[in-house]
Amino acid sequence: MSNDRYCRVEDVESERSELTELRHRIHAHPELAHKEVGTARLVADKLRHWGYQVTEGVGGTGVVARLELGSGARRLGIRADMDALPIEEETGLPYASRNRGVMHACGHDGHTTVLLGAAKKIAARKNFSGTLNLIFQPAEEAGIDCGAQRMLRDGLFERFPCDAIFGLHNQPGKREKTFHFRPGPMMSASDRVTITVTGRGGHAARPHLTVDPIVVASSLVMALQTIVARNVDPTKVAVVTVGTFNAGKAMNVIANEVVLGLSVRSFDLEVRELLRSRITELATAHAASYGASAQVDYGWGHPVLVNDGAQTAFAREVAEELVGSENVGDVELVTGSEDFAYMLEQVPGCFVRLGNGASAAVHSSRFDFNDENLTVGAAYWTRLVERFLAA
Repeated sequence: MSNDRYCRVEDVESERSELTELRHRIHAHPELAHKEVGTARLVADKLRHWGYQVTEGVGGTGVVARLELGSGARRLGIRADMDALPIEEETGLPYASRNRGVMHACGHDGHTTVLLGAAKKIAARKNFSGTLNLIFQPAEEAGIDCGAQRMLRDGLFERFPCDAIFGLHNQPGKREKTFHFRPGPMMSASDRVTITVTGRGGHAARPHLTVDPIVVASSLVMALQTIVARNVDPTKVAVVTVGTFNAGKAMNVIANEVVLGLSVRSFDLEVRELLRSRITELATAHAASYGASAQVDYGWGHPVLVNDGAQTAFAREVAEELVGSENVGDVELVTGSEDFAYMLEQVPGCFVRLGNGASAAVHSSRFDFNDENLTVGAAYWTRLVERFLAA
Protein backbone atom coordinates (compact mmCIF):
# COMPACT_ATOMS: atom_id res chain seq x y z
CA MET A 1 0.00 0.00 0.00
CA SER A 2 1.30 3.42 -0.87
CA ASN A 3 1.98 5.78 2.00
CA ASP A 4 -0.27 8.29 0.19
CA ARG A 5 -3.25 6.32 1.50
CA TYR A 6 -2.32 7.03 5.12
CA CYS A 7 -3.47 10.14 6.97
CA ARG A 8 -1.49 13.36 6.60
CA VAL A 9 -1.59 16.48 8.77
CA GLU A 10 -3.36 18.41 6.01
CA ASP A 11 -6.16 15.83 6.08
CA VAL A 12 -7.03 16.97 9.62
CA GLU A 13 -6.52 20.73 9.23
CA SER A 14 -10.18 21.27 8.36
CA GLU A 15 -10.99 20.12 11.92
CA ARG A 16 -8.76 22.69 13.62
CA SER A 17 -11.50 25.10 14.74
CA GLU A 18 -13.68 22.27 16.04
CA LEU A 19 -10.80 20.67 17.95
CA THR A 20 -9.72 24.00 19.44
CA GLU A 21 -13.25 24.75 20.62
CA LEU A 22 -13.53 21.25 22.09
CA ARG A 23 -10.19 21.51 23.92
CA HIS A 24 -11.15 24.89 25.38
CA ARG A 25 -14.48 23.47 26.52
CA ILE A 26 -12.78 20.62 28.35
CA HIS A 27 -10.17 22.99 29.78
CA ALA A 28 -12.86 25.28 31.18
CA HIS A 29 -14.60 22.39 32.96
CA PRO A 30 -11.83 20.34 34.61
CA GLU A 31 -12.63 17.43 36.91
CA LEU A 32 -10.44 15.75 39.51
CA ALA A 33 -9.39 12.09 39.53
CA HIS A 34 -12.30 9.61 39.70
CA LYS A 35 -14.76 12.51 39.27
CA GLU A 36 -14.53 12.93 35.49
CA VAL A 37 -18.28 12.44 35.04
CA GLY A 38 -18.91 15.35 32.68
CA THR A 39 -15.76 14.76 30.65
CA ALA A 40 -16.53 11.04 30.31
CA ARG A 41 -20.09 11.81 29.19
CA LEU A 42 -18.84 14.28 26.58
CA VAL A 43 -16.32 11.74 25.28
CA ALA A 44 -18.82 8.89 25.17
CA ASP A 45 -21.50 10.95 23.38
CA LYS A 46 -19.12 12.04 20.63
CA LEU A 47 -17.74 8.54 20.11
CA ARG A 48 -21.23 7.06 19.80
CA HIS A 49 -22.16 9.75 17.29
CA TRP A 50 -19.16 8.73 15.17
CA GLY A 51 -20.19 5.06 15.17
CA TYR A 52 -18.09 3.50 17.90
CA GLN A 53 -19.31 0.80 20.27
CA VAL A 54 -18.87 2.62 23.59
CA THR A 55 -18.50 1.13 27.07
CA GLU A 56 -18.71 3.53 30.00
CA GLY A 57 -17.83 3.04 33.65
CA VAL A 58 -14.67 1.01 33.04
CA GLY A 59 -12.64 1.29 36.23
CA GLY A 60 -15.04 3.96 37.51
CA THR A 61 -15.31 6.82 35.03
CA GLY A 62 -13.26 5.30 32.22
CA VAL A 63 -14.56 5.08 28.65
CA VAL A 64 -13.53 2.53 26.02
CA ALA A 65 -14.64 2.85 22.38
CA ARG A 66 -14.31 -0.04 19.95
CA LEU A 67 -14.40 0.07 16.17
CA GLU A 68 -14.05 -3.10 14.10
CA LEU A 69 -13.57 -3.07 10.34
CA GLY A 70 -12.70 -5.71 7.76
CA SER A 71 -11.31 -9.14 8.49
CA GLY A 72 -8.00 -8.14 10.09
CA ALA A 73 -7.05 -10.07 13.22
CA ARG A 74 -4.82 -7.45 14.83
CA ARG A 75 -6.06 -5.43 17.81
CA LEU A 76 -4.74 -2.00 18.76
CA GLY A 77 -5.21 0.19 21.83
CA ILE A 78 -4.62 3.94 22.17
CA ARG A 79 -4.98 5.63 25.55
CA ALA A 80 -5.59 9.23 26.62
CA ASP A 81 -5.99 10.56 30.18
CA MET A 82 -8.88 12.83 31.23
CA ASP A 83 -8.39 14.12 34.80
CA ALA A 84 -7.27 17.50 36.10
CA LEU A 85 -5.28 18.66 39.14
CA PRO A 86 -6.20 20.46 42.40
CA ILE A 87 -4.52 23.72 41.34
CA GLU A 88 -5.96 27.24 41.12
CA GLU A 89 -5.47 28.39 37.51
CA GLU A 90 -3.54 31.62 36.93
CA THR A 91 -3.34 31.73 33.12
CA GLY A 92 -5.90 34.52 32.65
CA LEU A 93 -7.13 32.79 29.51
CA PRO A 94 -10.70 33.38 28.29
CA TYR A 95 -11.31 29.64 28.59
CA ALA A 96 -9.66 29.30 32.02
CA SER A 97 -11.10 26.87 34.55
CA ARG A 98 -14.55 27.67 35.86
CA ASN A 99 -14.11 25.14 38.67
CA ARG A 100 -12.32 26.97 41.46
CA GLY A 101 -9.21 25.18 42.68
CA VAL A 102 -9.18 22.70 39.77
CA MET A 103 -7.36 23.04 36.44
CA HIS A 104 -5.94 21.10 33.52
CA ALA A 105 -2.35 21.80 34.51
CA CYS A 106 -0.86 18.74 32.81
CA GLY A 107 -2.46 18.86 29.37
CA HIS A 108 -4.93 16.00 29.73
CA ASP A 109 -7.52 18.24 28.07
CA GLY A 110 -5.24 18.27 25.02
CA HIS A 111 -4.52 14.54 25.15
CA THR A 112 -8.25 13.79 25.25
CA THR A 113 -9.02 16.21 22.43
CA VAL A 114 -6.25 14.85 20.22
CA LEU A 115 -7.58 11.31 20.56
CA LEU A 116 -11.16 12.47 19.95
CA GLY A 117 -9.98 14.27 16.83
CA ALA A 118 -8.32 11.07 15.65
CA ALA A 119 -11.43 9.04 16.52
CA LYS A 120 -13.58 11.20 14.26
CA LYS A 121 -11.11 11.08 11.38
CA ILE A 122 -10.51 7.32 11.71
CA ALA A 123 -14.24 6.62 11.66
CA ALA A 124 -14.73 8.83 8.60
CA ARG A 125 -11.80 7.39 6.62
CA LYS A 126 -12.40 3.71 7.51
CA ASN A 127 -8.91 2.95 6.26
CA PHE A 128 -8.02 -0.06 8.37
CA SER A 129 -8.83 -3.71 8.95
CA GLY A 130 -8.93 -5.07 12.49
CA THR A 131 -10.05 -3.91 15.93
CA LEU A 132 -9.36 -0.48 17.41
CA ASN A 133 -9.84 0.21 21.13
CA LEU A 134 -9.72 3.85 22.21
CA ILE A 135 -9.14 4.06 25.97
CA PHE A 136 -10.06 7.28 27.79
CA GLN A 137 -8.60 6.79 31.24
CA PRO A 138 -9.52 8.59 34.47
CA ALA A 139 -7.32 9.44 37.44
CA GLU A 140 -3.81 9.41 36.04
CA GLU A 141 -2.95 12.00 38.69
CA ALA A 142 -4.39 9.97 41.59
CA GLY A 143 -1.11 8.34 42.60
CA ILE A 144 -1.50 4.95 44.25
CA ASP A 145 -5.26 4.75 43.59
CA CYS A 146 -4.78 5.45 39.90
CA GLY A 147 -7.10 5.03 36.96
CA ALA A 148 -4.88 2.62 35.03
CA GLN A 149 -4.93 0.09 37.87
CA ARG A 150 -8.68 0.46 38.33
CA MET A 151 -9.30 -0.14 34.62
CA LEU A 152 -6.98 -3.15 34.64
CA ARG A 153 -8.73 -4.59 37.70
CA ASP A 154 -11.99 -4.10 35.81
CA GLY A 155 -10.68 -6.44 33.10
CA LEU A 156 -9.54 -3.84 30.55
CA PHE A 157 -7.43 -6.15 28.41
CA GLU A 158 -9.62 -9.19 28.96
CA ARG A 159 -12.68 -7.28 27.75
CA PHE A 160 -10.82 -5.26 25.10
CA PRO A 161 -7.78 -7.34 24.02
CA CYS A 162 -4.87 -5.43 22.47
CA ASP A 163 -1.77 -6.66 20.67
CA ALA A 164 -0.10 -3.29 21.26
CA ILE A 165 -0.96 -0.09 23.10
CA PHE A 166 0.19 3.49 22.66
CA GLY A 167 -0.15 6.67 24.70
CA LEU A 168 0.98 10.28 24.36
CA HIS A 169 2.01 13.13 26.64
CA ASN A 170 2.98 16.70 25.86
CA GLN A 171 6.47 17.94 26.79
CA PRO A 172 7.13 21.61 27.56
CA GLY A 173 10.50 22.80 26.27
CA LYS A 174 10.38 20.64 23.15
CA ARG A 175 9.28 22.49 20.01
CA GLU A 176 5.57 22.15 19.20
CA LYS A 177 4.58 19.68 16.45
CA THR A 178 7.63 17.52 17.16
CA PHE A 179 7.65 13.92 18.40
CA HIS A 180 10.16 12.35 20.76
CA PHE A 181 10.88 8.72 21.64
CA ARG A 182 12.93 6.52 23.92
CA PRO A 183 12.98 2.70 23.77
CA GLY A 184 13.28 0.79 27.05
CA PRO A 185 12.95 2.50 30.44
CA MET A 186 11.76 6.08 29.99
CA MET A 187 9.90 7.21 33.14
CA SER A 188 10.78 6.32 36.71
CA ALA A 189 9.15 4.16 39.28
CA SER A 190 7.65 6.33 42.01
CA ASP A 191 7.38 5.18 45.62
CA ARG A 192 5.91 7.07 48.56
CA VAL A 193 7.43 6.60 51.98
CA THR A 194 6.17 7.78 55.36
CA ILE A 195 8.64 7.73 58.27
CA THR A 196 7.26 8.31 61.75
CA VAL A 197 9.97 9.21 64.24
CA THR A 198 8.83 8.75 67.86
CA GLY A 199 10.70 10.25 70.78
CA ARG A 200 9.62 11.46 74.22
CA GLY A 201 8.09 14.92 74.37
CA GLY A 202 8.19 17.45 77.15
CA HIS A 203 8.80 21.06 78.13
CA ALA A 204 10.96 23.10 75.77
CA ALA A 205 12.87 24.43 78.80
CA ARG A 206 13.91 20.92 79.90
CA PRO A 207 15.18 19.20 76.73
CA HIS A 208 17.46 16.92 78.80
CA LEU A 209 14.37 15.13 80.06
CA THR A 210 13.12 14.39 76.56
CA VAL A 211 14.14 12.57 73.41
CA ASP A 212 13.54 15.31 70.88
CA PRO A 213 12.15 13.75 67.67
CA ILE A 214 12.62 17.01 65.73
CA VAL A 215 16.37 16.83 66.27
CA VAL A 216 16.34 13.15 65.33
CA ALA A 217 14.27 13.72 62.19
CA SER A 218 16.32 16.76 61.13
CA SER A 219 19.47 14.68 61.29
CA LEU A 220 17.72 11.85 59.47
CA VAL A 221 16.77 14.16 56.58
CA MET A 222 20.46 14.85 55.99
CA ALA A 223 21.45 11.21 56.43
CA LEU A 224 18.92 10.10 53.84
CA GLN A 225 20.74 12.19 51.23
CA THR A 226 23.76 9.89 51.51
CA ILE A 227 21.85 6.92 50.09
CA VAL A 228 21.97 8.09 46.48
CA ALA A 229 25.44 9.56 46.89
CA ARG A 230 27.04 6.56 48.62
CA ASN A 231 24.88 3.47 48.08
CA VAL A 232 23.56 3.71 44.52
CA ASP A 233 25.82 2.93 41.55
CA PRO A 234 26.74 6.40 40.18
CA THR A 235 26.03 5.21 36.63
CA LYS A 236 22.37 4.66 37.59
CA VAL A 237 19.61 7.14 38.41
CA ALA A 238 17.84 7.49 41.74
CA VAL A 239 16.12 10.28 43.65
CA VAL A 240 15.27 10.49 47.37
CA THR A 241 13.35 13.65 48.23
CA VAL A 242 11.95 14.53 51.64
CA GLY A 243 8.87 16.51 50.67
CA THR A 244 7.07 16.95 54.00
CA PHE A 245 8.21 17.41 57.62
CA ASN A 246 5.40 17.66 60.16
CA ALA A 247 5.87 18.08 63.93
CA GLY A 248 4.79 20.07 66.91
CA LYS A 249 2.07 22.63 67.61
CA ALA A 250 3.62 24.97 70.18
CA MET A 251 7.02 26.64 70.46
CA ASN A 252 7.40 25.79 74.14
CA VAL A 253 6.60 22.10 73.74
CA ILE A 254 8.88 19.34 72.48
CA ALA A 255 6.66 17.04 70.40
CA ASN A 256 6.37 13.30 70.79
CA GLU A 257 6.73 12.51 67.11
CA VAL A 258 7.66 13.75 63.64
CA VAL A 259 6.24 12.48 60.35
CA LEU A 260 8.38 12.69 57.21
CA GLY A 261 7.01 12.18 53.70
CA LEU A 262 9.40 10.99 50.98
CA SER A 263 9.20 10.67 47.20
CA VAL A 264 11.56 7.99 45.87
CA ARG A 265 12.36 7.50 42.15
CA SER A 266 14.32 4.85 40.26
CA PHE A 267 14.58 3.16 36.87
CA ASP A 268 15.38 -0.49 37.56
CA LEU A 269 14.20 -3.09 40.06
CA GLU A 270 17.62 -3.67 41.66
CA VAL A 271 18.01 0.02 42.52
CA ARG A 272 14.39 0.20 43.65
CA GLU A 273 14.90 -2.67 46.08
CA LEU A 274 18.17 -1.14 47.31
CA LEU A 275 16.46 2.18 48.04
CA ARG A 276 13.71 0.49 50.05
CA SER A 277 16.24 -1.53 52.04
CA ARG A 278 18.59 1.37 52.79
CA ILE A 279 15.83 3.88 53.66
CA THR A 280 14.27 1.40 56.07
CA GLU A 281 17.57 0.37 57.66
CA LEU A 282 18.93 3.90 57.92
CA ALA A 283 15.78 5.38 59.43
CA THR A 284 15.51 2.63 62.03
CA ALA A 285 19.17 2.69 63.04
CA HIS A 286 19.48 6.46 62.94
CA ALA A 287 16.52 6.99 65.26
CA ALA A 288 17.76 4.29 67.63
CA SER A 289 21.13 6.02 67.93
CA TYR A 290 19.30 8.98 69.52
CA GLY A 291 17.18 6.82 71.78
CA ALA A 292 14.12 7.27 69.56
CA SER A 293 12.35 4.87 67.21
CA ALA A 294 11.29 5.05 63.56
CA GLN A 295 8.43 3.31 61.80
CA VAL A 296 8.73 3.13 57.99
CA ASP A 297 5.63 2.73 55.83
CA TYR A 298 6.99 2.02 52.36
CA GLY A 299 4.37 2.54 49.67
CA TRP A 300 5.27 0.72 46.47
CA GLY A 301 3.95 3.03 43.73
CA HIS A 302 3.97 3.18 39.93
CA PRO A 303 6.47 0.89 38.19
CA VAL A 304 9.10 2.00 35.69
CA LEU A 305 7.54 2.90 32.35
CA VAL A 306 9.25 0.67 29.78
CA ASN A 307 8.69 1.21 26.07
CA ASP A 308 8.86 -1.90 23.89
CA GLY A 309 11.72 -1.66 21.40
CA ALA A 310 9.84 -2.85 18.31
CA GLN A 311 6.71 -0.78 19.01
CA THR A 312 8.81 2.32 19.74
CA ALA A 313 10.62 1.90 16.42
CA PHE A 314 7.24 1.59 14.67
CA ALA A 315 5.82 4.66 16.45
CA ARG A 316 8.90 6.68 15.51
CA GLU A 317 8.66 5.57 11.88
CA VAL A 318 5.05 6.77 11.73
CA ALA A 319 6.09 10.16 13.15
CA GLU A 320 8.92 10.53 10.63
CA GLU A 321 6.51 9.78 7.78
CA LEU A 322 4.04 12.34 9.12
CA VAL A 323 6.24 15.33 10.02
CA GLY A 324 9.69 14.46 8.66
CA SER A 325 12.74 13.12 10.47
CA GLU A 326 13.88 16.68 11.26
CA ASN A 327 10.86 16.99 13.56
CA VAL A 328 11.44 13.70 15.35
CA GLY A 329 13.95 13.26 18.15
CA ASP A 330 14.89 11.44 21.32
CA VAL A 331 13.70 12.12 24.83
CA GLU A 332 15.88 11.94 27.93
CA LEU A 333 15.03 9.86 30.98
CA VAL A 334 12.10 11.40 32.84
CA THR A 335 12.15 11.18 36.64
CA GLY A 336 8.42 11.78 36.77
CA SER A 337 6.14 8.75 36.83
CA GLU A 338 3.10 7.74 34.81
CA ASP A 339 0.46 5.08 35.43
CA PHE A 340 0.47 4.09 31.74
CA ALA A 341 3.41 1.97 32.94
CA TYR A 342 0.91 -0.55 34.35
CA MET A 343 -0.63 -1.03 30.92
CA LEU A 344 2.80 -1.43 29.32
CA GLU A 345 3.56 -4.20 31.83
CA GLN A 346 0.73 -6.22 30.27
CA VAL A 347 0.81 -5.19 26.60
CA PRO A 348 3.84 -4.08 24.53
CA GLY A 349 3.69 -0.52 23.34
CA CYS A 350 5.14 2.97 23.48
CA PHE A 351 4.54 6.24 25.33
CA VAL A 352 5.16 9.10 22.90
CA ARG A 353 6.20 12.65 23.81
CA LEU A 354 4.78 15.58 21.81
CA GLY A 355 6.61 18.89 22.15
CA ASN A 356 4.51 21.64 23.78
CA GLY A 357 6.77 24.56 22.88
CA ALA A 358 7.93 27.23 25.33
CA SER A 359 5.04 26.73 27.72
CA ALA A 360 5.03 26.76 31.49
CA ALA A 361 5.94 23.46 33.13
CA VAL A 362 3.29 20.83 33.69
CA HIS A 363 1.61 21.01 37.12
CA SER A 364 2.08 24.78 37.03
CA SER A 365 -0.83 27.17 37.59
CA ARG A 366 0.19 28.88 34.34
CA PHE A 367 0.41 25.80 32.12
CA ASP A 368 -1.67 25.47 28.96
CA PHE A 369 -1.67 22.79 26.26
CA ASN A 370 -0.46 24.12 22.91
CA ASP A 371 -3.36 24.20 20.41
CA GLU A 372 -0.88 23.98 17.53
CA ASN A 373 -0.55 20.30 18.45
CA LEU A 374 -4.21 19.41 18.06
CA THR A 375 -4.24 18.63 14.34
CA VAL A 376 -0.77 17.11 14.16
CA GLY A 377 -1.57 14.94 17.18
CA ALA A 378 -4.89 13.77 15.71
CA ALA A 379 -3.21 13.05 12.38
CA TYR A 380 -0.48 11.07 14.14
CA TRP A 381 -2.93 8.75 15.90
CA THR A 382 -4.95 8.34 12.71
CA ARG A 383 -1.89 7.44 10.67
CA LEU A 384 -0.60 5.08 13.36
CA VAL A 385 -3.93 3.22 13.40
CA GLU A 386 -3.97 2.98 9.61
CA ARG A 387 -0.39 1.70 9.54
CA PHE A 388 -0.74 -0.79 12.42
CA LEU A 389 -4.07 -2.14 11.15
CA ALA A 390 -3.21 -1.84 7.48
CA ALA A 391 -6.09 -3.01 5.28
